[in-house]
Amino acid sequence: MAVRPEGTPCWADAMFTDLEGAERFYADVLGWTFGREPAEFGGYTQAYADGRAVAAVVPPMPGQEAPARWCLYLASPDAEATAARITEHGGTVLMEPMRVGDLGTMCVAREPGGAVFGVWQAGVHEGFEATAVPGAYCWAELLTRDPERSDAFLSAVFPYGAGRIQDDAVDFRVFDLGREPVLGRMRMTGDVPPEVPAYIDVYFAVADCDVAVARAVALGGTVRSGPADSPFGRVAALADPQGARFSVIDVTRTSGERPGVTVVD
Repeated sequence: MAVRPEGTPCWADAMFTDLEGAERFYADVLGWTFGREPAEFGGYTQAYADGRAVAAVVPPMPGQEAPARWCLYLASPDAEATAARITEHGGTVLMEPMRVGDLGTMCVAREPGGAVFGVWQAGVHEGFEATAVPGAYCWAELLTRDPERSDAFLSAVFPYGAGRIQDDAVDFRVFDLGREPVLGRMRMTGDVPPEVPAYIDVYFAVADCDVAVARAVALGGTVRSGPADSPFGRVAALADPQGARFSVIDVTRTSGERPGVTVVD
């Protein structure tokens, strides 16, 4: 697998106090199987779709219990340099770059709007082994109440181009690498409860959105929105029983024309 361009979403993981419960939930909703890493990696458990690594779940480290949430990692050729740019442009480094054996180097940070994300400098672990197929990562969107600061930060830290969706009903920006869209940014509206912080919504592809939603609800998950048809696929926003937010999308079931995009500086 070729090394991914800087700024490309390359991995996702989530921390759960009930790791076995998380495994049961995502096995049924997304069809994942699991393989636990060696003990020195603290119970880090990779998830697989058709035998290919697509994400991971992990128990919290002692003293670091926090609400369950998905963390999206962006590729970097030099995690130390990326961490320095994060600080320089108003972000906060929550976990300094740290080598993870020969797998790679990770860093966790918060952008100025408040969303937490990761940085991954690949070693032998290059990230997703599959994308945009059922059970695998498909897309991600940063939801923020401070889009101006978030936009400026992302464009300064990563080599993104940017475009604005031509739709007066939403404030949505698309970040791209070589004109290939890699990340969305949505302004949070009043529909989002004020206690919900900015976050990155990770989308996983599914074969049938409605079936995935029904399975999630049956296992104690909640529906945040949808299912609904869109030009990009049939989509629903969910939360698992431990509160981690994510979305599912059937990219084969589209409806309507995709909106235009206006390039922005």
